[in-house]
Amino acid sequence: MSLEKFHTDFKLNGVSFSSVEELLNYTSGFSEEIYDFLKNWFSKEDYILVNTSGSTGKPKEIKILKKQMINSAFATGSYFKLLENTTSLLCLSVNYIAGKMMLVRALVLGWKLDVTNINSNPLKGVKKKFDFVAMVPLQLENSLEKLNQIKNLIVGGGVVSNKLQSKISNTNCNVFATYGMTETVTHIAIKKLNNTTNKFNFYETLPNVEIYKDHRNCLVIDAFKVSNKVLFTNDIVELYSDKQFKWIGRFDNIINSGTIKLYPELIEEKLSLIINSRFFVTGVSDEKLGQKLVLIIEGKKQKIDFSKSKLSKFEIPKNIYFIEKFIETETNKIHRIKTLNSILAFL
Repeated sequence: MSLEKFHTDFKLNGVSFSSVEELLNYTSGFSEEIYDFLKNWFSKEDYILVNTSGSTGKPKEIKILKKQMINSAFATGSYFKLLENTTSLLCLSVNYIAGKMMLVRALVLGWKLDVTNINSNPLKGVKKKFDFVAMVPLQLENSLEKLNQIKNLIVGGGVVSNKLQSKISNTNCNVFATYGMTETVTHIAIKKLNNTTNKFNFYETLPNVEIYKDHRNCLVIDAFKVSNKVLFTNDIVELYSDKQFKWIGRFDNIINSGTIKLYPELIEEKLSLIINSRFFVTGVSDEKLGQKLVLIIEGKKQKIDFSKSKLSKFEIPKNIYFIEKFIETETNKIHRIKTLNSILAFL
């Protein structure tokens, strides 16, 4: 597909366009973000500059080839069987890859894309129904009563807790967790979260994606359609097949407490059954243990009864800290390092 064109069935907010110039003129009137992206998309450059979220490291700007973004769009369309005239909603910032890819999918697959306010409650005031929507977990949490308006929903940018999964268990909306990163042009694997027989909680890769583990038991991704190089991640996984894997946690998040290795993500999964507020666990320096496990909770002080959890004795936090509001990244993810540092500064 020529990058100077778009699918003839493509519509934005119900409007059809006969030329790129007409599309650019339309978007310049209501969204500077979308206009800037489309202007770059239809330029002669063969790449797009994309910012990483900064949730697992320092934010950086990387180049992604436009043909790789097109390949990613077709992989998603093929996986979900969503081709031309699919109705979709853009409720993510176009400054980051997830929002950019919603536009690219619509452009190259011929979708009818509507744009709503980019906030934590994207379906507020929205009455239309959609075939495909992408959200972050907080947006899903705030949209539970309106999920009947969506047929297929992908959730990225954070872990969907067990408690939130239980809330979506009876909805007719098909909800999927995604695995991916900016470097893989959003998701390269999908996991069904509701109405599923997936008892092992594994992700399934999209077409043209090969996976294996390195010596650290971390996932290695060879997705030649969307990346120029093999990607060595810091995500510890269990492999069920050459297409299926279970995510355990981040290698760089492992807490070594008195020679015991603790995995924050697994501990948080257990704690999500007894804590209603947003929270996370992490390790801080300790003279005796090397590192000790601490629990950070957003909101007012509350009593936590660990006996109602499935934590082992080593997984019970040594200290609990409360903070009024978590520090977040620009994509609404919890900035763990900055939040922790803001607490330690007052200890």
